Amino acid sequence: SNHSATHLLHETLRTILGEHVVQKGSLNDSNRLRFDFSHSRPVNEKQLLQIEKIVNSFIRQNSEVKTRIMTPEDAKNLGAKALFGEKYGDEVRVVSMGRDNGRGSGVTSNSYSVELCGGTHVRRTGEIGIFKITSEAASSSGVRRIEALTGEGALKIINNFDMQLTDISLALKSGRSDVVPKLRSLLQENKNLKNQISDLQKQLAMKSENTSEIKSKVQSVNGIKFLGQTISGVANKELRNILDSYKEELGSGIILLLSTSEDKVSIIAGVTEDLTDRISAVDVVKLASEETGGNGGGGRRDMAQAGGEKPDKASQAISSVIRFIEKMRL
Repeated sequence: SNHSATHLLHETLRTILGEHVVQKGSLNDSNRLRFDFSHSRPVNEKQLLQIEKIVNSFIRQNSEVKTRIMTPEDAKNLGAKALFGEKYGDEVRVVSMGRDNGRGSGVTSNSYSVELCGGTHVRRTGEIGIFKITSEAASSSGVRRIEALTGEGALKIINNFDMQLTDISLALKSGRSDVVPKLRSLLQENKNLKNQISDLQKQLAMKSENTSEIKSKVQSVNGIKFLGQTISGVANKELRNILDSYKEELGSGIILLLSTSEDKVSIIAGVTEDLTDRISAVDVVKLASEETGGNGGGGRRDMAQAGGEKPDKASQAISSVIRFIEKMRL
């Protein structure tokens, strides 16, 4: 069943994707089929559905699978395709299946699939039962791979998908036909909640941090304003927003923010434009990262980010950066 389905798949790929499709490898066993073919880009979902539909339509025809022995030249004139990796002698076996839109039958040019093949096949296409693609992916450069199931194996995976859809509909408390819109609604709601949480984190991190309180934490280090602060549980995106707010309040200076959680540190450093020719935020953030068990970081001279694994070293990181600035010749 899998071998015969591979023949139908091969011809259908040429129909849907183009005549450039050539077999590059194949595996058929009692459980599945795998087919490698020349194609430069992924086969999209719409195309995969078309391929399944066409293959299954020829299965439902239940046409006879016919064989004929002939010379390679006669087979070539008939339009039979040679399969990858097979060698042919003075005589070849031609396998045909599927009536092409009802116009012909048997080993003729009107058969849907006509290939040189010495392998075993079903007697009629209906014996394949059903054809279901399970995956499509790259096999190598310029080669795609389709894996599929037939018969009981295909029916089993379809039933599994059906059970999963039922489980999802029960979890969403919706009808099966309403699963997709309900899921999209929940995803949008989740996105909105994440945005709200992000805003609240920013507000929490900056609560009570009015202009006078921010400036009260600013130190003069080697003649430059420096603000180093440890906060808790703020996401990287919000760290950038907070950094921008502090830079605006500071006007001129260097800012180092460390957001700590149970087992990691997110670090961001900023240098106002008037100082970037003398000091780089990348140097600042790398030092802070090393102090907190990280491997440095990267970014631009005015803004850089990094991470660490020792939140208890956050204060030590700020002190190290202060000493670093103190030693610089500015």
